[in-house]
Amino acid sequence: MSEKNPERLKVIARIEEYEKKGWWSKDVEDDPPTIPLTPDKVDYLNKKFSNKIATFFVNIGAKRFIKNLVKKGQMVIKDVRGIENYEAIQNSGAILTCNHFNAFDNFAIHYALFPYMYRFNGKVLYKVIREGNFTNFPGLYGFFFRHCNTLPLSANFSTMKKFMEAMKVLLTRGEKVLVYAEQGMWWNYRKPRPLTPGAFKFAVESKVPVLPVFITMEDSDKIDGDGFPVQEYTVHFLPAIFPDETKSSKENIEEMKQKNYEAWKAVYEDFYKIPLTYSTLSDAEQQ
Repeated sequence: MSEKNPERLKVIARIEEYEKKGWWSKDVEDDPPTIPLTPDKVDYLNKKFSNKIATFFVNIGAKRFIKNLVKKGQMVIKDVRGIENYEAIQNSGAILTCNHFNAFDNFAIHYALFPYMYRFNGKVLYKVIREGNFTNFPGLYGFFFRHCNTLPLSANFSTMKKFMEAMKVLLTRGEKVLVYAEQGMWWNYRKPRPLTPGAFKFAVESKVPVLPVFITMEDSDKIDGDGFPVQEYTVHFLPAIFPDETKSSKENIEEMKQKNYEAWKAVYEDFYKIPLTYSTLSDAEQQ
């Protein structure tokens, strides 16, 4: 039996600690300090011809890469459920939310949506990513991060203004944007986490639906390079959640956020056949 990677064990221990403390959106990975992203370093809408060309070829390479992951058994897609929920909103702009537990989770969504994207209508899946993923990686890996329809967040106010403008343009013209509403990635964490409001703010401001996606996992009989079982993914596309025109933006954001969480919770409890509980301690217990 393979020895478990000590760095992964540290991450698992950190996840357990953060769950107890209720630090739901905090990142558990040991990522390096983020290089700030300035407005001149990003072309959110791919207006430059050189970026259009780069994105075209990167998307071809990314599609081949994802299919090879599946072919080699490095990513296992056991089932895709509820694809009719995606089909119902495929002609509309939409925010997709997904639980964030692995660098491959967005690949699983891509794989499920290949029959609907990157073909007749030219639609792709845009992804909101952390600033460091866009600025920190050199070489070919960084090139892919910057040209695979990514929308990096930034601590820079001017860059975020540009981000928000681009988000509205993309959603209005019918694009799909994947947002990790839990924020930080918690490696192989199976439970849904409480959500942050950003994804729902984007949807409400552009008057588009949110399509919740929840990926469940099962241990396979294969062991990965870190000494842990390769996970078999079931991708669940859930019914879209629409803004209510009779309610304020604030009310809609909160209500849609809660509906998304409840939809994820229902899938979790139905799939794993256990009630959703957390080890979170009260303030008094943490003192």
